[in-house]
Amino acid sequence: MNSDPVTTGGAVLVRLPDRAALQQMFHIRYGKENLGWGPQLRQRYDYYTPDDYYEAFVAGLVVPGSSWLDVGCGRELFPSNHALARSLSERCGRLVGLDPDPTLEENVWVHEKVAGGIDTFDGNAEFDVITLRMVAEHISNPGACVDRIAAALRPGGVAVIYTVFGFSPMPLLTRLAPMGLRHVVKSWLWGTQPKDTFPTCFRMNTRSTLRRLFAGAQMTEAAFARLDDCRTFQRFRTMNELELGTRTLCRSLGMPYPEHCVLGVYRKLG
Repeated sequence: MNSDPVTTGGAVLVRLPDRAALQQMFHIRYGKENLGWGPQLRQRYDYYTPDDYYEAFVAGLVVPGSSWLDVGCGRELFPSNHALARSLSERCGRLVGLDPDPTLEENVWVHEKVAGGIDTFDGNAEFDVITLRMVAEHISNPGACVDRIAAALRPGGVAVIYTVFGFSPMPLLTRLAPMGLRHVVKSWLWGTQPKDTFPTCFRMNTRSTLRRLFAGAQMTEAAFARLDDCRTFQRFRTMNELELGTRTLCRSLGMPYPEHCVLGVYRKLG
């Protein structure tokens, strides 16, 4: 991915991925030949997943010399893209993984491991980039989280929040389901393990909420993207094609696809 310098006068440059960057990430993740039916289907519908988009964005953000804190990383930087995880782990100057969960010990990509939560982390204004990939929905104290993010960033540094939209259909259903049922449903839909399912709060999962929280910590929105999420039935070909077809219909009618993720980027002033 793009390896141009990310800093000019101390400020991290923010560029949302264009089509070329998304195509490049697609090939890094899935290869160029012998694609499975899922990638082939997404190509046919000209669709990139929220993960594709997030990974392309982070790949353009993290460059040689970057100091990067990944919050709530668990065992992986990018669960389905080890090639990118390896590349960025080798590229950046410092990569710290922060997570209170024991799965952090299984993470082979981070340079340093800190067992704990962001609400008590002392980053000492040392980081250029802080990422939260599918973590915001689990944060119970968003004010403390954002304050510690701001304290851990250098002036001009950025925080990247990639999360589900709090009022999409699946998150709304998740709020009603007990943990035992969530384990069963997630295992059936996505093949996840129970240890990868955590309680959710959905207290910082809309654009307006994120803007307000970060403004209170003297940070400003540098970029934002709404990412259609057609992955609910990604393991089942017919149902997945129905998802993609529904998205195409929504777009042709000028309507938003109801299931989506958000990617917000917030810069520390100073």
